[in-house]
Amino acid sequence: MSYKVQFTDIARTDLKNLTSKVQERILKKVCWLVDNFEAVPHLTLTGEFSGLFKLRVGDYRVLYAADNQTKTVVIRRVGHRRDVYR
Repeated sequence: MSYKVQFTDIARTDLKNLTSKVQERILKKVCWLVDNFEAVPHLTLTGEFSGLFKLRVGDYRVLYAADNQTKTVVIRRVGHRRDVYR
């Protein structure tokens, strides 16, 4: 069974503020992540983002949490690498 993906309201707003080309790249990478979730090494964040993981899409980052019991990936933030951690 593959993982499901959910976007928080903040992540949806973040995504809407990007160009359509960048949105497409990010959504394609998120689909790849949920399809290959168990085979992907997850990059853990620290500090105030402890408990989250990051997915690199060029100069953009997708911050997400995972629930292995419900097999759900929750996208929390999406943005340029210089801004997403603020």
